Amino acid sequence: MAVKTELRKLGLHFVFVDLGEVEIMENISEEVKEQLRVALHLSGFELMDDKKSVLVQKIKNVIHDMVYHSDEIIKKNFSEFLSEKLTLDYTFLSNLFSAMQGTTIEQYLITHKIERIKDLMIYGDLNMTEISWKMNYSSVAHLSTQFKKVTGLSPTHFKKMKELRENAIEETVI
Repeated sequence: MAVKTELRKLGLHFVFVDLGEVEIMENISEEVKEQLRVALHLSGFELMDDKKSVLVQKIKNVIHDMVYHSDEIIKKNFSEFLSEKLTLDYTFLSNLFSAMQGTTIEQYLITHKIERIKDLMIYGDLNMTEISWKMNYSSVAHLSTQFKKVTGLSPTHFKKMKELRENAIEETVI
């Protein structure tokens, strides 16, 4: 809504405004583009008009949607899924992402999956089997191995730490 508001203030007409993407009906001058850049920045957004940056953001959006907003079980490997979603060759996407982000798509995906798993363990009521299924892991063992590699803790130890913190907070309050 904030992006739509800024576009309207500048008298720009848009076809759609979506997460990380806007299609404007008219060509805009560099002056108007700069005004939009400043207005978006003040609202906490960034204007990306470089095609490579836009593509990297699209990759991040696909990962974010998959990890945080989708219950879809992906029946193919992620590289195929991403390639189909963006209709581009995965090798090209991977090389571009690595060059611009300094990390691989796979590592970016794993990091976000582990953060989501932590959230589900702390705030959710799913068991590890349900979490591994929801997060598209082939097994709880695979999830556990990856979780430990990233965090240095097993999921069980992570949960115990959460319980210890909760108990300490309860004791402090009492």
